Amino acid sequence: DKLAALAEARNMSMRALIEEFAATALTPAQLRERAERTDAFLAAEFGHRVSDDEAGALRERMRQAQNAGQTRARGTAA
Repeated sequence: DKLAALAEARNMSMRALIEEFAATALTPAQLRERAERTDAFLAAEFGHRVSDDEAGALRERMRQAQNAGQTRARGTAA
């Protein structure tokens, strides 16, 4: 139902919506490659290597921020 509503709001078919998503979504391999490039950039430009603990903490903070934003959005939609 949600996909149908999104497709209708964008004035496109469900097939076109799914094709758009597939074209822009990153695979796990692409995500790993992007993370490796980011790590290399931070090391080269700032001399900093992000540890696994730091990366995990950052992911958790981003997850919390995303959840807070969704909660706020639901609160304003009600």
